[in-house]
Amino acid sequence: MDKTPLYQQIAESVRQEILYDAIGPGDQLPPVREMATQWNCTPGTVQRAYKELARQGLVVSRQGQGTHVVTEIPAGEETPMRRANLVHRAESFLLEVLTAGYSPAEVERAVRLALDRWRALAQEAPAPPKNVLRFVGSHDPAVALIAARFANVAAGHALHLSFAGSLGGLIALAEGESDLAGSHLWDAETDTYNTPFVRRLLPGRRVALLTMAHRRLGLIVPPGNPAHLAGLKDLAQAGLRFANRQHGAGTRVWLDAQMKRLGLSPEQMPGYATEMLTHSQVAQAIAEGQADVGLGIEAAAIAYGLDFVCLTTERYDMVIPMPAWEYPPIQALAQWLCTREARMAITALGGYDTDQSGQVEWVE
Repeated sequence: MDKTPLYQQIAESVRQEILYDAIGPGDQLPPVREMATQWNCTPGTVQRAYKELARQGLVVSRQGQGTHVVTEIPAGEETPMRRANLVHRAESFLLEVLTAGYSPAEVERAVRLALDRWRALAQEAPAPPKNVLRFVGSHDPAVALIAARFANVAAGHALHLSFAGSLGGLIALAEGESDLAGSHLWDAETDTYNTPFVRRLLPGRRVALLTMAHRRLGLIVPPGNPAHLAGLKDLAQAGLRFANRQHGAGTRVWLDAQMKRLGLSPEQMPGYATEMLTHSQVAQAIAEGQADVGLGIEAAAIAYGLDFVCLTTERYDMVIPMPAWEYPPIQALAQWLCTREARMAITALGGYDTDQSGQVEWVE
């Protein structure tokens, strides 16, 4: 027997009708006495149910005009009805894929990968609210993980992600279009990460390099590594199709420097001109047979069930200029990266070394 209070059962029934569009925006709900007869209860019980729906932001009551479903949900604004509708759609999707045999972990991973793709493809995102920090920079699954937990870490603030490559992130900082960037740009002359590029693109500014993690970069290959690839020299094998990253990506910067050192030319690598916006897209291309090998991080290979040949370990930094560094949500992020919780969460993605996570280096 359902022990849920009757007024809540009535409210939930109406809510489901709204979410399934059986009752549309602006429609009037049945009068209180009619609902009382339908549910075999007192008018007071129905009134309490309507008050609960009004509290959820789903209906509005006006004296002499009855109770109506709200007519508009402002775009991008967080409202109970908007949130309830999204949860309903998510539950429908989950029911479909879980029934098909996928595990919750597989679904979570797939949704994260899909979100990464859309973040990379977004051209001009609307200006985020004041409690949202703007991140522009290199793609990394750990960044998406941090964004998902940012509200808990930073007292209700959110992190809006745009994956535009390491160079794109630093340019966005220079132009005032982001609050922090993600970068792993390797400088061949100094054999260091990020510092030389920050000095060139943000001259005269005091900038913090907050280490998120070190990550393994290498060749993403089909299961079993059928071409028996061991290094970049092997990419010149006839018939291999390569999935590359876009200009400005830290991975592309590293690859081009290594190719120059090894005497490899783009003409020796079919597919070199094929540019992917994220590590996930590189892995997806290989998983779907569109490419035979690509350069990316181990976490992307793991996510798609592919094999991986490690070539180097690189440092991924959050690049944060002053005075953004002193902003409380940024400080909360920096402190969280030092915690065991953060390091375990990032490590669980695979291919990360978090021993130096949370360390700060200043570029003057």
